[in-house]
Amino acid sequence: MKILYFDCFSGISGDMVIGSLIDAGADMTVLESELKKLQIENEYELKTSKVVKNGITSTKFDVVLLNEGSHHDHGDKHGHEHHHSHDHGHEHSHEHYHDYEHNHSHDHHHHDHRSYRDIVQLIEAADFPEQVKDMALKIFKKIGEAEGKIHGMPLEDVHFHEVGAVDSIIDIVGAAILIHDLEIETFKASPIPVGSGKIHIDHGVYPVPAPATLEILQGVPLAHSDLKAELTTPTGAAIIAVLAEEFSNTPSMKVDRIGYGAGTKTFKEHPNVLRVIIGE
Repeated sequence: MKILYFDCFSGISGDMVIGSLIDAGADMTVLESELKKLQIENEYELKTSKVVKNGITSTKFDVVLLNEGSHHDHGDKHGHEHHHSHDHGHEHSHEHYHDYEHNHSHDHHHHDHRSYRDIVQLIEAADFPEQVKDMALKIFKKIGEAEGKIHGMPLEDVHFHEVGAVDSIIDIVGAAILIHDLEIETFKASPIPVGSGKIHIDHGVYPVPAPATLEILQGVPLAHSDLKAELTTPTGAAIIAVLAEEFSNTPSMKVDRIGYGAGTKTFKEHPNVLRVIIGE
């Protein structure tokens, strides 16, 4: 039985998941070809690069949005699921992204008005393997339910002003594609550090973790961290909450592959990477 262990010593975000899986040997060409089934490939380009985080060589996954030359550093956007702008561990200011949302028109909905229902239809219409489709839908539902609870509205009425963005869809659907490509059967994870301190969002100054992240992580063991940053984003939280069947220290396994996915922020004495360990 093939096991994937998420070693989240620096938290988890969607771009770190994609980077770590590619670093562990998942096929980038499969990711690119499968994502074309969403029929939004004219809106983005994918980019990977090798970076060194405090001595650890890791893979950084980015998305370039094809609108007015906008380069969206993938690590900058995971706070999008909060419906606001952040300045924290993996992400920075998102105002440039809102410009993209409001100026970019397309055959489908403007990105700043993409609803939960829109996202479900987008994924269901794509010819993905059932495992990929189900996994992506469950992760989006987890985020949607958290947002709905925070904002006091039913799931069907939730509009993903941020998570409906192209790069966030790529994070979630892309993770499902790569996990399917790697033929993972069981998922385990370490307790999840969320960081500490405060973040500035549209509604004011909030504590870390942000409300949506904490809502998603109900039932998931958290780990203490003194880092003044948001280490775990809603996308990362939802991936872990949906996939992980067990939270523990490194499980007994024969290690076959190891991957490191880089976050955007660099900390002075802490490698900001997600480590995945794949084995049996």
